[in-house]
Amino acid sequence: MALLEATNVTKQFGGLTAVNDFTFTVEKGAIDSIIGPNGAGKTTFFNCITGFYQFEEGAIVFDGHSVNGRSTDQITRMGISRTYQNIRLFSQMTTIENILVGMEPQLHTSWIGALFRLPPTVKEETKALNEARRLLDFVGLTGKGDDLSRNLSYGDQRRLEIARALAAKPKLLLLDEPTAGMNPRESAETTEFIRRLRDELGITILLIEHDMRVVMGISENITVLDYGAKIAEGGPSDIQSNPRVIEAYLGRGAAASATIEIES
Repeated sequence: MALLEATNVTKQFGGLTAVNDFTFTVEKGAIDSIIGPNGAGKTTFFNCITGFYQFEEGAIVFDGHSVNGRSTDQITRMGISRTYQNIRLFSQMTTIENILVGMEPQLHTSWIGALFRLPPTVKEETKALNEARRLLDFVGLTGKGDDLSRNLSYGDQRRLEIARALAAKPKLLLLDEPTAGMNPRESAETTEFIRRLRDELGITILLIEHDMRVVMGISENITVLDYGAKIAEGGPSDIQSNPRVIEAYLGRGAAASATIEIES
């Protein structure tokens, strides 16, 4: 059953077509990847899904509802959360505070309730704080709730960013290069953690990733973009031996052999 459906999506910046007539589907409960060389349009497509960019043509439907023309906060409330290629935490805030920010779409407190400390407000705040602590435990940051996010290690900052995205209770989680800058051990741990998100929380995962070991090891379906257009789609073994994919990554000469392993 499709959770996300994009049909003929086109996004342009002046004379540049960043996403070109892109049709794409993510099934509910899947772990799928979008890959492609730098500048292929991957993050631009994420920005179209989440409302950062309004696209010129096509349609995106999430869980039966169109996202066309909706704002980023409206789309978050629909059930789509994301992380970013470059970590975007609030560096002067604690880890708990960062997660509480992510809960904003789920909270109902009014400014009057917050000002006068009304019982429903206090109850909601207590519940939110307990949930933030639970998320810290889930992502492996137990005991670091009072640490400033800027003082965390790089890997822990990545985990905190995922925890903040989870705080909005998404049905679909978009991960933009979640293992960027990690060593092989950290990448392997993050790969297993992403599996847990799907298997234990039931969240559908769509990731952009350049580490092919991660992509091939975790993805059920892989879509390849080049110059904004889809050039291939299929399972890991199909993609890894696809001549058009090899050419996009390694050049025309390499495409003569369909057994070359794609490197990140």
